[in-house]
Amino acid sequence: MAQKFYTLPLKPIAFTSNNEHKTCSIKDSIGAFLHLLATTYFGECTFDETFGNALWDVDFDNLTSNDRLRGIITDSIQDSINQYEKRLGGVDVEIKLTQETSSIRSNQTIARKRIDIYITGKIKQTNESFSYVESFYIAPISF
Repeated sequence: MAQKFYTLPLKPIAFTSNNEHKTCSIKDSIGAFLHLLATTYFGECTFDETFGNALWDVDFDNLTSNDRLRGIITDSIQDSINQYEKRLGGVDVEIKLTQETSSIRSNQTIARKRIDIYITGKIKQTNESFSYVESFYIAPISF
């Protein structure tokens, strides 16, 4: 029997009213779960306070070097994927941190750190290569 992978967000009403819930491929399902894992901070899920990653613990840390931050974030995301995403094997996580500045007014500039998360691995069920990229900004600083 083929497995069904449901799209996020889950809509429980579809299950309770005998309607079909939207489904997706295993790659899309893993991608959606990795997005959820990357955007969740430790303690946010009250049923499992270890779900998430340490990125949000260092979000506004401007004193630690980028290399140290990269290491903390990489290790945390790698550990969380190994613990919670059992459909992937041989997972490798790479983090790229860059600082970007932009003018919001003629006399005001905002500097933000951009984080790019690259995740690769193999889907255990199909032995297919898998890759995922997530990018977002952290630590807004204005000056």
